[in-house]
Amino acid sequence: MKKLVDYFIKGLLVFVPMALTVFLLIWAFTSLDAAFRALFRIKFPGLGLLLTLGLIVVIGFIASNFLGKRLFALIEKVFIGLPLVKLLYSAVKDMIEAFAGEKKSFDKPVIARIAPGGAAKIIGFVTQESLENLGLSDHVAVYLPQSYNFAGNVLLFPKEAITPLSIESSKAMAFIVSGGISKGTS
Repeated sequence: MKKLVDYFIKGLLVFVPMALTVFLLIWAFTSLDAAFRALFRIKFPGLGLLLTLGLIVVIGFIASNFLGKRLFALIEKVFIGLPLVKLLYSAVKDMIEAFAGEKKSFDKPVIARIAPGGAAKIIGFVTQESLENLGLSDHVAVYLPQSYNFAGNVLLFPKEAITPLSIESSKAMAFIVSGGISKGTS
């Protein structure tokens, strides 16, 4: 009976993460597809998502040339001019650029001492190395992602409290987001 329970637990450890990942991917794709099919009045399943992906590539192509850059800069100016839209647009744009833009923001993983001489440390990412605009020239901004969450906090640390990590950013992020369970292998 003990062997059967052991097999069941090992099966859970293998099955649940895979099944949950597949379920979430299927849910995300079918939800997006349904939304885009309704938006574009398309009857064929999957076509809404494919057309949307194609549209994103076309927009990227247009935004890569001179006229496209000017057009999207004008649209962005309108978005930034509207009070509530500005807040939402800026937050989404900054987050997308932090992960996928040309100026990736989470590329400097560090360990920060929470208190001078203290043993407790926290892992994060330096997002600004100069805080002179805040009158804190001897501090840096460190983003601290939260485990099992899509949120985080920004804390300001004295520069001497920061130690760079010599690991890839993706491994540091995996370690943090997993609550320290991930070994950082990817």
